[in-house]
Amino acid sequence: MADPRYTKLADLLINYSTCLQQGEHILIEAFDMPHEMVVELVKAATSAGGHPHVAIRDAQIMRALHEDASDAQFEVWSDYDLERMKRMDAYLGMRGSHNVSEMSGLDAERQQAWGRIYGTPVHMKQRLNHTRWCVLRWPTPGMAQLAGMNTSAFEEFYFNVCTLDYSSMAEAAEKLVDVMNATDKVHIQGPGDTDLTFSIKDIPAIPCCGKLNIPDGEVFSAPVKDSINGVIHYNTPSIYRGHSFENIRLEFKDGKIVGCSADQGGEFLDDIFNSDEGARYVGEFAIGFNPYIKEAMKDILFDEKIAGSLHFTPGNAYDDACNGNKSEVHWDLVLIQRPEYGGGTISFDGEVIRKDGVFVNKELLGLNPENLIGQPCTV
Repeated sequence: MADPRYTKLADLLINYSTCLQQGEHILIEAFDMPHEMVVELVKAATSAGGHPHVAIRDAQIMRALHEDASDAQFEVWSDYDLERMKRMDAYLGMRGSHNVSEMSGLDAERQQAWGRIYGTPVHMKQRLNHTRWCVLRWPTPGMAQLAGMNTSAFEEFYFNVCTLDYSSMAEAAEKLVDVMNATDKVHIQGPGDTDLTFSIKDIPAIPCCGKLNIPDGEVFSAPVKDSINGVIHYNTPSIYRGHSFENIRLEFKDGKIVGCSADQGGEFLDDIFNSDEGARYVGEFAIGFNPYIKEAMKDILFDEKIAGSLHFTPGNAYDDACNGNKSEVHWDLVLIQRPEYGGGTISFDGEVIRKDGVFVNKELLGLNPENLIGQPCTV
């Protein structure tokens, strides 16, 4: 008998997140996933009148495919996966992980080549811009460990986060979209020496409330490419290209990263930021507000949605909120501004709109946790 939580989540993903319609094709790409959940997704897609296609991925096999691979191998891999993606109307990326550091130790140049030859055409250009897509993590004992929770408690947390009332969140988020679309100057102050200014003038604000990621809860835009000046000191850990990073500090001048350091992982920063010309510029600025997610757990699909957080992302800009920056890198780095993390403010055109992680602008009060936690989502 299927776990009813799997059935409920599959229903949400097919009928709300990707809005699969009669006759449409959906690719379900499942990394280290229980087959029972994949089966529930196939059933839900078929019930909606769609045509499900499945790609089963294994992290250890993916590592073996990357290790010592030639550009020619990546090119053929990219060609056939790109052709499949072109024929899809929707995409679900289900990402379990038995070991979050599985890709550590791989040659940096080979990882950059994979991003350039495979990741950019298949995902950055085709999937992001020409399909309805949603990406989510899957709860594993390793994730529970990173979150500091036992496995059972973490699973309960996971399904609460993933099946909350995203339609009500989307309604509240529209107010933030309106405020951001009317904003020119942004000023961020926070822990450490964080003091950063930039413009978001004429770059659209995009709400993310269960359509692109599960869990979800953010509104993103992008800074005007050359407008960023100052320092941001991120206070959450990050895993990128298989390496762990702690307390990353970036210094900007006229949009470009001119200084970088970290308490852990600092020796890898220049390799990442030298990946290509766009890696030292920023492609996304986003404000997170998922009421159930409070602490970092080294999983960016959760961490970037933390209540009272923001993320400021070196690398590629999304086409629907584009500042012209293109890169194979898209590295979401998170700053939490709640009091227990040192506090901080976000100001729009000189007005503080969020202080110590709490929205204080009267139009945005609906995005505070006490107003977002309600009944689970029904589709």
